[in-house]
Amino acid sequence: MLKLIAKLLKVLNSETEPGQLSLAFCFAMVAGLTPLLSLHNILVLFLVCILRANLSAFLLGVFTFSGITYLLEPFFDQIGSVLLTTATLKPFWTSLYNITLFRLANFNNSIVMGSLTFSLILFVPMYFLFNLLIRRYRDHLLRWVEKSRLMKLFMASKLYRVYKTVTGLGGTV
Repeated sequence: MLKLIAKLLKVLNSETEPGQLSLAFCFAMVAGLTPLLSLHNILVLFLVCILRANLSAFLLGVFTFSGITYLLEPFFDQIGSVLLTTATLKPFWTSLYNITLFRLANFNNSIVMGSLTFSLILFVPMYFLFNLLIRRYRDHLLRWVEKSRLMKLFMASKLYRVYKTVTGLGGTV
């Protein structure tokens, strides 16, 4: 876990395009907010690899969003129940359920449907928000953090030694 955080810090502080990091966090939001063992998460992982989104950011994001999921599950259940019981959509859901691939995707589960819908609706706005936050972090917060006392304490920790090892600045773990 320390190496994953160190890699994320390295990427945040590097010249990596903020769009790649934002994309990784958005895909992590979809994978983390929905049940992990879902068919659509295989597609998400495939897209992360194909679109070259940052894997460290993706894994840390999945871990973070998975923790948030347990708080939001009742909300996801309500969204999914409304979508699945809407009378005008019932023929559509029935036709999808008759296709084996969609049956395996478990979209008839209200939590899967609600969490996937919620995460897909937030995908584009969160991309721009993450992009803005990363740019703001690099422009303003990074300089302040480098000079703070907290950073000096961090530089004396094991996490910093791992960070130095990962970034190639020297040091051993």
